[in-house]
Amino acid sequence: MAVLKVKFTKTKRDKLAQILWILNWVSVVSGIILFSLGLFLKIEIKKRNEVMAKGDVNSVPNMLISVGVIACIINFLGGKICYDCSDANKFSRWKLVMLPYIVCTFCFTFCILVGALMCYTMRNELEESLYLGLRDAIKFYKDTDIPGRCFLKKTVDMLQIGFQCCGNNGFRDWFEIQWVSARYLNMASKEVLDRLKSNVDGKFLVDGVPFSCCNPSSPRPCIQYQLTNNSAHYNYDFLTEELNIWVKGCREALLDYYTAIMRSIGITTLLIWLFELSVLTGVRYLQTAMKNVLLLGDLEGESDGWLLENSFVETAKYNINIIKNLGKANQISTVSGMNDPNIDIQNTNCSKTNVTTKSIPAAS
Repeated sequence: MAVLKVKFTKTKRDKLAQILWILNWVSVVSGIILFSLGLFLKIEIKKRNEVMAKGDVNSVPNMLISVGVIACIINFLGGKICYDCSDANKFSRWKLVMLPYIVCTFCFTFCILVGALMCYTMRNELEESLYLGLRDAIKFYKDTDIPGRCFLKKTVDMLQIGFQCCGNNGFRDWFEIQWVSARYLNMASKEVLDRLKSNVDGKFLVDGVPFSCCNPSSPRPCIQYQLTNNSAHYNYDFLTEELNIWVKGCREALLDYYTAIMRSIGITTLLIWLFELSVLTGVRYLQTAMKNVLLLGDLEGESDGWLLENSFVETAKYNINIIKNLGKANQISTVSGMNDPNIDIQNTNCSKTNVTTKSIPAAS
């Protein structure tokens, strides 16, 4: 029994073909939107490439870009097919193409759904990439005179100012590394020497942060150094008073920024997937209705259209049997004792035999 069978008159078939022709062109626009969203996300990730570790963070934008290009091609072809299906004579040229086209389009719409879901599952990979990338960027913050790292100070400063954040997880990350270059340290100062000797690694560690961590909205002048020393500042308590530097870590700030972008892209991609699925459903109805018209032989009469010719269970069993039998057609049995019709054939004596020929009577 056919699934969701609908009866179509010639007028309904023509209207369906015209509507699907328009919707396929709208789908071309949706493919351009997918391509644009993927390109936008790729550019946004590229902007912060210096503070991200190498990983699979580009898998989502690459997926959206690829799906967008394929969508434009498939829907352009679909528009041409639907336009020709308004005429039964023109449909005959697409009759053998439409079913493979519908199968390929169904697989393609599944890829759109996968791309939408990837937007929501990318957070963990992105978080790990940001954590490792920011850790290394902060570690090399002081290396302004080393090729390949000299740009990191500006990158981190602009990041902290732009996203109103400080450090990787928070401002205390700066306490654990030497972020002041040795070229700016007075080695004749006893305080500097004491700090260098105060840890095993011989680093100049201070309870301070770079200027880019300062909050310009704070009414109090920015306190960058001795953040945990209450006696170093008048009327100051770092445990109770709100600090005049950014408290949020840059990893959290960037993660929130990219999560908001991917959530919006994911919703848009899901809507496009639903739209593509509805167009594909219409194309399937049109294909089955036109096919039945040709079988009936009455081009002006009514015809049935459906999504599946048989029930879901029967269709599933049929396809599973096809998959199982794919490799059996060319299989050769090697079991001993099996009779093969191509072997043990009796040889036919093809040698010449003596044939008695009648003599031709001589002419009198």
